[in-house]
Amino acid sequence: MPPARFLRDYWQKRPLLVRNAFPDFAPPLSPDDLAGLACMEGALARIVMHAPPARRAARTPRHHNDGNWTLRSGPFDDATFAKLPERDWTLLVQDVDKWDTDTAGLLDHFDFIPSWRIDDVMISYAADRGGVGAHVDQYDVFLLQGLGQRRWSIDARPDPPTAFRDDVELKLLREFRPSHTWLLEPGDMLYLPPGVPHDGVADGECTTFSIGMRAPAAGELLFDFAAHVAETLPECRRFADPDLRPAQNAGEIDADALRRARRTLGAVAAVLGDDAFADWFGTFITRYRAARVATPRTRPIDRAQLATRLAQARFHRDPWSRFAWRKRGRAARLYVAGQGFDAPIAWARELASGAREFPGQSLAKLPQAAGGIALLASLIDAGHLNLKRR
Repeated sequence: MPPARFLRDYWQKRPLLVRNAFPDFAPPLSPDDLAGLACMEGALARIVMHAPPARRAARTPRHHNDGNWTLRSGPFDDATFAKLPERDWTLLVQDVDKWDTDTAGLLDHFDFIPSWRIDDVMISYAADRGGVGAHVDQYDVFLLQGLGQRRWSIDARPDPPTAFRDDVELKLLREFRPSHTWLLEPGDMLYLPPGVPHDGVADGECTTFSIGMRAPAAGELLFDFAAHVAETLPECRRFADPDLRPAQNAGEIDADALRRARRTLGAVAAVLGDDAFADWFGTFITRYRAARVATPRTRPIDRAQLATRLAQARFHRDPWSRFAWRKRGRAARLYVAGQGFDAPIAWARELASGAREFPGQSLAKLPQAAGGIALLASLIDAGHLNLKRR
């Protein structure tokens, strides 16, 4: 297949299995060599171990991420490998192309892709039934079979389930229903675009060479770009409000303030909508230049007692906690020391009034007391407000 056809029809569009992609393939690195590399300081190595449920028959194909999974990080030593069981484990070593020139030579076969898009060659050795579980990668990958055989299963249907299990360290899919399954022989290669759930299980011991692509997330790009832009801005360019008018509510972040913040940032601020930008600014400005943070209570406050005795209480604001708020429809967002809370407007206005000390009686008169009490209790538990009874 000409590279142009592959890029047009498959690249970032759909999977492709290529039988005998590397005829008579002789892996450039043996399992022993890979284990030796995993013992070296600086090598990025992991061991994934799986304890399948007892009810599963030994040779039954596994398409689910049930059972227990453990992850260990290297570097390892010879004793580690000597204690491993005969099956259900995998060794993975990343960036092998940086350590071994013969492995790096594999990348010459992918020169139809810009070199800066290629991340690394990761090699995995799997004992019988070994694998890393069904998962999803957010980048393109070519899976080249080295020694032995591996059974690959994928879910190529539109919008497959991608929720993760929350009880294991690995990002394993909670549900996996394969639409295709193949047994790959040495030299066979499977291409997977981003977002395709897949699971590879060794049929006997085997090695797999994974040629992965670089695909930075939008957040990574924006974080680095913002840092780069920030370095070029002069110190004198700051948030400014020469058109400021007397504040009606001391703690309120109004539309004029948000407009000035957008103007200070310039075009980069356009990536966020109005609500998201306002939420970011509220958390930023209440965290900005804070030398310390409030000390949380050791025991949560009793909310029922707080509601009962609210009118007799007095509150002292922690000096390190900044408060601000803004309107959001018929409700408000209250910002305290970099955190955002949903709040009734009256409660947000009162809590962010700027007073270092205020009576609970003023809060007791406010409407929507149930939501306000929950908010008040959260602020007290976090240490932003200290309660003192009269």
